[in-house]
Amino acid sequence: MRRIYNRQKAVEYAQKWALARNPHFYNFDSMEGDCTNFVSQCLYAGGLPMNYKKDGGWYYASINDRAAAWSKAECLYKFLTTNKCTGPKAKVKPLEEAQIGDIIQISYDGKSFAHSLFVVSIAPILVSYHSETNAQNALFNPYVCKEYRLLAIK
Repeated sequence: MRRIYNRQKAVEYAQKWALARNPHFYNFDSMEGDCTNFVSQCLYAGGLPMNYKKDGGWYYASINDRAAAWSKAECLYKFLTTNKCTGPKAKVKPLEEAQIGDIIQISYDGKSFAHSLFVVSIAPILVSYHSETNAQNALFNPYVCKEYRLLAIK
């Protein structure tokens, strides 16, 4: 049975943890960054089930038992846009179609997407994220990056 994504619960989680780290999850700041880990936590808090497939899934049990899609932007994109089983699914859509609980990924170099932002408001588009400088309810500015994509959660 497919679970319904509770976007409001996901946003409430983002508001609670945007400026802090949930101790139940590893802090990836010293590795590839914590942004996609934070976004994954938000999706999970919104009721989307983990996919425990060892290769190509989306889950977190511990730092040593997790899927790459849980914490790496490009892997999350690939999982969300190709997933046909358990767990979240997404489609790339125009920014004008953003809803709360969606994800924006950005590319600073125009080659790879390395940062994930969580949409918490749509008029205007506000995002929360983890990075070197965490943000809560920050205005999304597409001009700070070379490319961006909206991952609309289905």
